[in-house]
Amino acid sequence: MLIYIIVGSIREGRTAIKVANWVQQATAELALSDIQTEVVDLKEWDLPLFAGAHPPATGIYDQPKQQQWADKIAQAQAFIFISPEYNHGYSPALKNALDYVGKEWQGKAAAFIGYGSTNGSRSISQIRQVASSLGLVDPNAVIEIRDIFKRNKDENFEANEFEVKGLAVLITKLQQYNIVSL
Repeated sequence: MLIYIIVGSIREGRTAIKVANWVQQATAELALSDIQTEVVDLKEWDLPLFAGAHPPATGIYDQPKQQQWADKIAQAQAFIFISPEYNHGYSPALKNALDYVGKEWQGKAAAFIGYGSTNGSRSISQIRQVASSLGLVDPNAVIEIRDIFKRNKDENFEANEFEVKGLAVLITKLQQYNIVSL
């Protein structure tokens, strides 16, 4: 099972990449033989603001970057969205990435890890609505990171015991959904 860890921030000095790297490392430490993860960094993808002539729901992708993104998203069986909370919502870069393609999201499980002033709860709430309308399946796999502003001083994100346990549960829920959907 291939799980993409999508980094939902493109800002300089962002925490999302630190959290994504922790998720990838901690998932590897769980030593699950059927799980592969890949960090998909929206900053590296540099998706321009969607301005295609056709709505993505049509499946007509008239922009080269849009077709590349569709091909990439089609490969994964599940997603973990790392979502900072910006102004009581999630980042515009993440919204744009979700809106770039259509059918490639459908029927795949999505988990959410948020952080920010309300531990990312408002961000996660909003992204779940959009994910649902795109056909992503929500197995209720969520981690809200507390005290991110106090804990984001080092180069790497250091998870607490609750986040480590929460990640194991999150991965298990994605696995269970994948088995059910086969």
